[in-house]
Amino acid sequence: MKKSSSVLLKILIGIISVFFATSLYAATEVTDVIKMENKAYCKHKKGIVEFSHKKHSEDYNVGCGECHHDADNKPLDSLTMGDEVQNCIECHKKPEYITGKKAKGLSKADKMKYHGNAMHDNCKGCHKKFNKGKGLKSKDPGAAPTTCKSCHPKKAQ
Repeated sequence: MKKSSSVLLKILIGIISVFFATSLYAATEVTDVIKMENKAYCKHKKGIVEFSHKKHSEDYNVGCGECHHDADNKPLDSLTMGDEVQNCIECHKKPEYITGKKAKGLSKADKMKYHGNAMHDNCKGCHKKFNKGKGLKSKDPGAAPTTCKSCHPKKAQ
């Protein structure tokens, strides 16, 4: 009787372990395509960019720290897919993208307070670096997008 109880207990523990492991995995799954939309904006002037984690992390082997950084702009290289991260607007608090006269005279640090500027600087900076490393111009096949139209769909939402 003791032996069968022990076997039954081990089977039960195994089933429970599988259940919890599966639920933990599901809780940390990252959505592949993320609409780079933020409710802090009253209205978007351009269409919402759709970002693909899979394309960047798997196809291009981009590490989490390439996009995610700390308050000192140091890459969060220890992140793994599924870790909790703050939304960019938590630090880049001004929901706007400033250019031209509004941006003139501002330091880079001041521009980075604007969510739109931080996003564009991060994405376009990486894309330009990729293109330069591959010897590509922005319109060449295989080049990473660096223009408004190549990332933003036509219709604003």
